[in-house]
Amino acid sequence: MIFDYMIDAGPIGVFDSGIGGVPIARKIRELLPAEDILYVADTDYAPYGDKSDQYILDRSFAITDFLISRNVKAVVVACNTATTTCITSLRARYAMPFIGVEPGIKPAVLNSRSGVVGILATQKTLVTDSFAALAHRVSGNVKIEIMACPDLVAQIEGLKLNFHEASGLVEQYVRPLLVKGADTIVLGCTHYVHLAPVIEAVAGPGVLIVSTETAVAKEVQRRLEGEGLMLNNSRVGREEFWSNGPLEYFQKQIHHLWGEQATVQQF
Repeated sequence: MIFDYMIDAGPIGVFDSGIGGVPIARKIRELLPAEDILYVADTDYAPYGDKSDQYILDRSFAITDFLISRNVKAVVVACNTATTTCITSLRARYAMPFIGVEPGIKPAVLNSRSGVVGILATQKTLVTDSFAALAHRVSGNVKIEIMACPDLVAQIEGLKLNFHEASGLVEQYVRPLLVKGADTIVLGCTHYVHLAPVIEAVAGPGVLIVSTETAVAKEVQRRLEGEGLMLNNSRVGREEFWSNGPLEYFQKQIHHLWGEQATVQQF
């Protein structure tokens, strides 16, 4: 089914299985201060990293339908797993701009001095054809070492983000990549950006940590400009945060990550 879409001044929809897409929403806010942002956390169905393709596709369709009901003008799939699994199907089904995320392998390859790049990601992302195609296309002579991180999303959703709370678990995933010679580590899951300072501290000063939230926000800007959807005025954009999980805890998460002024709602 194809959904027609009329150009309007609606919000930018951003969704993830949880709070992983919040850093992307933050970068969009910094780059596009006039735009409204509607963020959806699919908390009741998280995590996506251990789910089937059909499960993730069904959830992505359901969330997109909700975003359309709220008159969004574009959708940011702020989840590596959902992007690699189903963004092609989303673009085929809905007549509106979809912006996805993918691991920043290309900039990591360009910046590696040792010739070894490490990728931290969910198991689901690492086994998709789109990830394999990306790695093959941009790796050149650089060796790509992958590391599935099954417990990091739960750590982050639990807001256990400081060095004391997270360094032991991070060490389990980062150390093997360093032993293999990685001097550049890609955060291949949007959630992991919340632990970037801990990952950087564990990896040490000689290791570059690569994330893509700034690049995604710039792509949102490019797409909105190209399709005549961007607001060009001095208004101050608003944010709404929605979740289908326990609202009290979601409020705690968003207030911690965005600020006490943020409003949260149940969907």
